[in-house]
Amino acid sequence: MDKELVLVIDFGGQYNQLVARRVRENNVYCEIYSYRTPIDQIKAMNPKGIILTGGPASCYEEGAASCDKELFEMGVPVLGLCYGAQLMSLVLGGNVEKAPVREYGHTALKVDTSSPIFEGVSENTTCWMSHNDYISKIAPGFKAIATTEACPYAAIANDDEKLYGFQYHPEVLHTPEGTKMLGNFLYNVCECAGDWKMDSFVQEQIGLIREKVGNGKVLCALSGGVDSSVAAVLLSKAVGKQLTCVFVDHGLLRKDEGDQVEAVFGPDGPYDLNFIRVNAAERYYVKLAGISEPERKRKIIGEEFIRVFEEEAKKIGRVDFLVQGTIYPDVVESGLGGESAVIKSHHNVGGLPEHVDFKEIIEPLRNLFKDEVRKVGLELGIPDQLVFRQPFPGPGLGIRIIGDVSAEKVKMVQDSDAIYREEIEAAANEYAYEAAEAAGVKIDREKPDHALLRSYWPSWMPDQYFAALTNMRSVGVMGDERTYDFAVALRAVKTVDFMTAESAQIPYDILMKVMNRIINEVRGVNRVLYDLTSKPPGTVELE
Repeated sequence: MDKELVLVIDFGGQYNQLVARRVRENNVYCEIYSYRTPIDQIKAMNPKGIILTGGPASCYEEGAASCDKELFEMGVPVLGLCYGAQLMSLVLGGNVEKAPVREYGHTALKVDTSSPIFEGVSENTTCWMSHNDYISKIAPGFKAIATTEACPYAAIANDDEKLYGFQYHPEVLHTPEGTKMLGNFLYNVCECAGDWKMDSFVQEQIGLIREKVGNGKVLCALSGGVDSSVAAVLLSKAVGKQLTCVFVDHGLLRKDEGDQVEAVFGPDGPYDLNFIRVNAAERYYVKLAGISEPERKRKIIGEEFIRVFEEEAKKIGRVDFLVQGTIYPDVVESGLGGESAVIKSHHNVGGLPEHVDFKEIIEPLRNLFKDEVRKVGLELGIPDQLVFRQPFPGPGLGIRIIGDVSAEKVKMVQDSDAIYREEIEAAANEYAYEAAEAAGVKIDREKPDHALLRSYWPSWMPDQYFAALTNMRSVGVMGDERTYDFAVALRAVKTVDFMTAESAQIPYDILMKVMNRIINEVRGVNRVLYDLTSKPPGTVELE
């Protein structure tokens, strides 16, 4: 894409994706690269600015992640965050040492508002600190532009060279004016134009896809989730009937979801698509029998996923391209972007087999975060309720069932999940109807405006919620008889970007109603748990 580019150079920090997301929120395109990326490659990308992330090590230790001094001599603005600020200081002649006082959490910050990077920021604000080391001596040409009680160089600047460093993390929500600070770096320092917008992205992608595909045939992996649905409609706009969408019902979908997907994308749906449904549940259950390790499950699901498509492609005839709804977090978490450890292989990225029988794989959403994908969906005219449906992992319930997978376990988690989602949505909608009525707004209960209804949802409403089947069995009593059945874990999170997440505080009476229904209605379950874990240290999914 011919866009101005900001590079996020990753030193292994946990917030690398979040930094990139904050840049994108400012309508500036950016990508994540490892600190090992050669300096010549960085120069060739002609970035408008560079941001160095945090990292888990001490930059002065032998073998610690580092960078070439030339990075700071390119004439390109650089902003170092935490480890990145320390490394910049060390490489350019300053000193970094073990801090006499470790800072962690909310910290009062006093800033020099005359600095272009602090334009419009309060002189006394708050930041999120997380460091054991500190800059004890700044490099020549630098000055302090922010301090805390324990940190004399909480922010540093070399205005002449356009080099800046923050000891704290502006990218997290715990730094309330952090987005403004990053925006100042992008616009006041890097002089970005802010041309990264979804309407232009859609038109550019349609043009690129048409040019790439030509007269070729395209096969789209359609799961019915947000990502693959947006990819399918985008390809349909670009190549029309050259596209065939194959929906593999692997038996690991949510309750009744296969039929719902067919209703939307099938012959009676609103889209003029070539649609094929493959019912492959038994095939998957055989492959997954006795497999408990989550990465092996992902790999098996990913490979079988591709093999089914290869078979369907042979039935159709010559197929040149395979389309997938891969998005940027899939790429980064699979260890294919930046420097962070492999968190999990995504079935359509790190889970792909080595040999794929197609000319090329097209991933039009590969560089987008989830909320950007939703914006693309709205630009394409996809119905609001489909664009904002609950996220669902490609491997499906295979990774929402801890341990081995069977048809019986799939039914348990499908039924539990359906009850959970039904009760949450019912409670949130009832709250919204009453809140709207109190505000003098009438929402038709028979044919509600979903966007309007969502605007009145309660503050506790999760951004993602689902039920998972644990591998734990425990003793219970039902009908005066002993049971020894499974425990279901309920997961619900609040998140802005799915890079970080907090457990949603769902009202207790709603959770109790969900628990009672699951225990009474789902055979094989005698215990219900609520997962309070945030991300990090956990992930949204359990596997």
